[in-house]
Amino acid sequence: MGSDNSVDRESVEHARQLAEQHANEEHSRDESHDHSHEHGHKTGTVALALGALGIVYGDIGTSPLYSFKEAFTEKSHVMTVDQINVFGICSLAFWSLIIIISIKYLMFVMRADNNGEGGILALTAMVLPRRGETVRNGAILVTLGVFGTALLYGDGVITPAISVLSAVEGLEEVSKGFADWVIPIAIAILLCLFLVQKRGTGAVGKVFGPIMLVWFTTLAVLGLMHIADAPRIIESVNPYYAYQYFTHETGHAFLSLGSIFLVVTGGEALYADMGHFGRRPIMFGWYGMVLPALVLNYWGQGAFLLQPENAESVESIFFSMVPDAVLLPIVLLATMATIIASQALISGVFSLTAQAVQLDYLPRIKIRHTSHAHSGQIYVPLVNWLLMAACIGLVIGFQTSSNLAAAYGIAVTMTMAITTLIFFRVLTDKWHWKQWKAFALCIPLLIVEAGFLGANIVKIPHGGWFALAVGIILMVQMQTWRRGRALVAARIRRGERRITDVLDEAEDIKRVNGTAIFMFKDLGQAPPALVNNLRHNKVLHKNTLIVSVDTSDLPRVEIKDRATITKVGPGVWQVQLEFGFMDEPDVPATLAAMSHPGLELDIDDTTYFIGHESIIAGKAPGMNPLAEHLFVFLNRGADSASRFFNLPVDRVFEVGSHVEI
Repeated sequence: MGSDNSVDRESVEHARQLAEQHANEEHSRDESHDHSHEHGHKTGTVALALGALGIVYGDIGTSPLYSFKEAFTEKSHVMTVDQINVFGICSLAFWSLIIIISIKYLMFVMRADNNGEGGILALTAMVLPRRGETVRNGAILVTLGVFGTALLYGDGVITPAISVLSAVEGLEEVSKGFADWVIPIAIAILLCLFLVQKRGTGAVGKVFGPIMLVWFTTLAVLGLMHIADAPRIIESVNPYYAYQYFTHETGHAFLSLGSIFLVVTGGEALYADMGHFGRRPIMFGWYGMVLPALVLNYWGQGAFLLQPENAESVESIFFSMVPDAVLLPIVLLATMATIIASQALISGVFSLTAQAVQLDYLPRIKIRHTSHAHSGQIYVPLVNWLLMAACIGLVIGFQTSSNLAAAYGIAVTMTMAITTLIFFRVLTDKWHWKQWKAFALCIPLLIVEAGFLGANIVKIPHGGWFALAVGIILMVQMQTWRRGRALVAARIRRGERRITDVLDEAEDIKRVNGTAIFMFKDLGQAPPALVNNLRHNKVLHKNTLIVSVDTSDLPRVEIKDRATITKVGPGVWQVQLEFGFMDEPDVPATLAAMSHPGLELDIDDTTYFIGHESIIAGKAPGMNPLAEHLFVFLNRGADSASRFFNLPVDRVFEVGSHVEI
């Protein structure tokens, strides 16, 4: 039991690190994200708010394309287009934006910053223990945080598909002849979107903000045009209309909450991107542009439906509101807005993957940096192609945005509910609120989110299972990989010896010219590759470095500050390298830049020794047999350590060993 508790504490600590670090990179989508707070002050709140329009609000800003119509037309709850339902849905949309976004996130949750950073894992980090500490229900918090993160992958798959498809469907309003071309065009756009990922988002990022500014302005103008036809729609701010809505067609009204929730999808991005823009610019953008534009557009859609002649247009309400003369330009603008929203989530998934890899929650995979100036701009080929296949598969399988809406929402709802649960612990443990006061805030939020979640549960058989399956599979994979790596490390440590003891025994051994660099994580211990080299070759290099690589909780570490050097014996040095979580772990470049009295290193005359463990599933205790086989499979697909650390392949020796888990 003692070893299991040790592993659990280590898992909690790594989860805490992942949480703190993931928040900085979770949605690293373009150049705007690389603004530090200091640079943000120089740029000004308005400029940062403009950048946030293109990054933070891409998802929530395209919700008017499909959320309002789904509230009326979703197959599980087809609603009558009458005054009570129109006013009720407008009221629910308005109060959803106020309660979930304005009150929950902007007023409270975004104040729970982790060193200026936000996001569900940053929130989790605030209530997880440091080394040597204990915490109530720590394992449950880790599971919640990891599951909430895994659910974001499901969101990252569905959002590009539903966003692009809903925009392209506007072509059917231009001409019915486009009906057969909607799916091919949507697939072509998605193909282009994923094919250009390897070029990075820097160039395209410069126009994200201005395009979204035009988009939100268009939403507001369209709304105002039709509010003028039925100004009474503004009365829907009265929550009585929401109450009346639920008493009118009660069963269908409750189920419609699953579609009404679509108006706040993307709300988590406000919190997650806080570290890149700051709370004030995000609030400025929300109250100065996004909230008014969304509310006006939803009111405009309601006022449009109140006209008897428009009731039949509910299936394509957004584009039906657009004057024929500008319909095609609006369709093109909507398509650009949905591409921006999709790009944001794709880049966010890349960033999340990179952090999970560095902190050992996912196997090493190839990660390319697409910008020399901004290390946050990355491209993950394997994830890119998997996302592309999944998105195109969803478009082909679901055919319409209405069908896809059945799969959309449940993952985001669960993530928001998890955020509220963890935020309760922040209130009581970190802010030292009395429990009754924390309950008074969180219980109403949970009731609202439980209503949304309950309404979304009926979507599971109709497509909601997909997002849940993605989240569960990834959570199991992340937990299995982390647990497996901890067990492998524990098995290896059983045969470890202190480096000082090994060097004492090798005092009279022959020294050969050159430099040997042994990559090994455990400080103070002898690398198995070094022990095997002494045992079989009976030699030790005159200059021997034992290099350990760790990930800092800072985004970047200056190259001159990355190395900590300790002499452990004649000609033998222990080097600990620390990279920022946004840094590429380039070991040779870092070693070449370091200096220390007595250490002479010619980086071009070195040989790298790394361990290569062949993992086999066995009868050793510690993991479920199925989990063991999953871990072995993941380990076989992992990228090599030499490539991950940028080691020169022609000067790398791998020393193999078998490890049974």
